[in-house]
Amino acid sequence: MLKIGNVEIANQIVLAPMASVSNSAYRRIAKEMGCGLIYAEMVSDKAIYYGNKKTLDLLYMTPFERPIVQQIFGSDVDSFVEASKKVEEIMHPDIIDINMGCPVPKVALRAQAGSALLKDVNKIKEIVKAVVNAVHVPVTVKIRSGWDKDHINAVEVAKAIEEAGASAICLHARTRAQGYSGKADWSLIKKVKEAVSIPVIGNGDVKSCYDAKRMLEETGCDLVMIGRASLGCPWIFKECLAYLKDGTVLPRPSDADKIKMCLKHFRYLQDFMSERQAVLEMRSQIAYYLKGIPKAKEIKNQIFKLNKASEIEKVLGDLLKVC
Repeated sequence: MLKIGNVEIANQIVLAPMASVSNSAYRRIAKEMGCGLIYAEMVSDKAIYYGNKKTLDLLYMTPFERPIVQQIFGSDVDSFVEASKKVEEIMHPDIIDINMGCPVPKVALRAQAGSALLKDVNKIKEIVKAVVNAVHVPVTVKIRSGWDKDHINAVEVAKAIEEAGASAICLHARTRAQGYSGKADWSLIKKVKEAVSIPVIGNGDVKSCYDAKRMLEETGCDLVMIGRASLGCPWIFKECLAYLKDGTVLPRPSDADKIKMCLKHFRYLQDFMSERQAVLEMRSQIAYYLKGIPKAKEIKNQIFKLNKASEIEKVLGDLLKVC
C-alpha cells in the first residue's frame, strides 16, 4: 500500500485542492467515487492565525473524508508555522500541504505567496523545515514547474523540499505564467520523480482514465491528482480506478445520473452550510452538472433566479422525470 509519511493511501487517485470547490460536500462525493486521497481547498495562513471565522469554517470535515490533506498558503515563515499548528489542533488532518503553486494574481503577485515562493529556493527550504518541525503529521508541498518558461526550476525546488523534510511533492506541470492554459509538460514530473526519493504526485491535463494511466506510465509518478476534469463529473475517479485495475472502461454517466449527483451534492452542501450559502455554492456548480443536457442554459438561468433550496430541488426533480 502507498504511504505518505505514516499515512496509508488506498490507491493512486487524488482529488485536487480546488478553491471554492473542494469543500466537505464535494470531498464526500469524491470519496464515494473511490478517491484514495482528498485535498481540502487551500486556506490563508494569516486568516487562520488571526482566527477569521469564514476561513476557520473551511476546516470543517467529516471522518469519512480521511485520509485528508489540508492545504495552507502564505509567504511568512512564522505565520505558516502558527497556522499549521492551529490547523492541526482544530481539524486534525492526516497531512498538511504547503501551497507553492497557486498562480492567481491575488495570491502569487499581491500576497507574494503560492507560486511566488518558487523564486526563492532558500525561503522554500526555510518554510518547509519550520512547518515539518512544528507539526506531528506528514507535510507535503504542491509546486509548479517554475515561475515562467525562462525559470523552470521544479527539480531544484523538489530536491530542496525533500532535503527540508517533506514527505511528498505534488507537481502541477505548468508554470505560474501559464496559469491553466497551454499544455502541462509531463516530462518535468518524470525528472522530479527521478530526482527525489519521496512520493511524487503528478498533476495537470488528466482528463480521463486513459490520461491517468498514461501519466503513471510516462512519468513514473506515484499518484495522479485530478481537479478540473472532475467538475460536474466526479465519476472520473471511479473510471480511473477501474481502468487502472484491469483495463475496464466504465460507461459514461447518463443525464439522469448527472442530475441525481447534482441533487446529492446540493444536499451535502446543506449538511454544513446555511440554505443561502448552499444555494450560492450550487449556482457555481450547476453548469458543470448540466453540461450536455437538453435546455441546460434555460434551466441554469431559471435556477440562478431561485433563492430557496426546495425550489432548486423541484426544478432538478422535474428535470429528472423527463430524462
